[in-house]
Amino acid sequence: MKSFFAVASLFLLIDAHVLSRADQGTDPAVLNFALTLEHFENAFYRQGLQNFSEYDFKCADFPPWVRGRFQQISEHEQTHVDFLTTALKAAGATPVEPCTYNFPYTDPKSFVDLSAAFETVGSSAYTGAAALIENKDYLTAAGTILVVEARHSSWVDSSVKEQNAWSGPFEVPLDPNAVFTIASSFITACPESNPPLPAKANPSLAVAADARPGQEAALTFEDSGNSSSLFLSFLTSNGPASSPITINGDQKTATIPESVKGTVFAFVTNNNETVSVNNTVAGPALIMFPFGPDGKLLN
Repeated sequence: MKSFFAVASLFLLIDAHVLSRADQGTDPAVLNFALTLEHFENAFYRQGLQNFSEYDFKCADFPPWVRGRFQQISEHEQTHVDFLTTALKAAGATPVEPCTYNFPYTDPKSFVDLSAAFETVGSSAYTGAAALIENKDYLTAAGTILVVEARHSSWVDSSVKEQNAWSGPFEVPLDPNAVFTIASSFITACPESNPPLPAKANPSLAVAADARPGQEAALTFEDSGNSSSLFLSFLTSNGPASSPITINGDQKTATIPESVKGTVFAFVTNNNETVSVNNTVAGPALIMFPFGPDGKLLN
């Protein structure tokens, strides 16, 4: 019990420090970007759980406790929204309001699959944003959210989907543009009164649903013709990887590197160096290559 109260006191101390700082430089824009993602996740869980009852989860062959845990995750996301909104107001900044969304779930299984993707993106978003936060108190507060997002992600992947709880020894950090590229495909409109975000969506990339490591995969993206050499580049928990893209008329293909596994982010880049804002042509596309306890890919 003593350790619990110590942790609770630390969080309250962080909260008090965060809310008392008025001069935050660029931090309000970064926190508003985080709030945009929390609104996104909050709406996803609230709407999904309104659509699918305990009976629906049972009919989809999920254990009875699964929906209850998702309800707890939903409550976490609402708490994150409230926390960030309060912090921004205390700093004299205008918090963004929720957008409208189109989540393509049709049953509890597709809801679970989307949850796994969104929680992974959320973990990578907070990891990437850490370098952009100037105030250490904000950074600590963001870190407390990051850890919970990562726990959500691991629980969905391992306990619910019965797949790998992690993809490797490191979390993939994503820059705001990459995160917003993924999120924007589910956003239909945002309030015009929302302050501008420090992110813009890249051109989209789609990788064939039957893509497998070691095999050639079809790609879909807009080719601006600005580069004669394009690469399918991956950010993974085990390090970067890439392969050249072949363009034959309207057909674009690339071989997925055999080393790629777990949850990965694929980009089209104009060189085979590590993915950056400057060399990104399209993407990312989030792809999941689940593997078993022996490290081998699952079918």
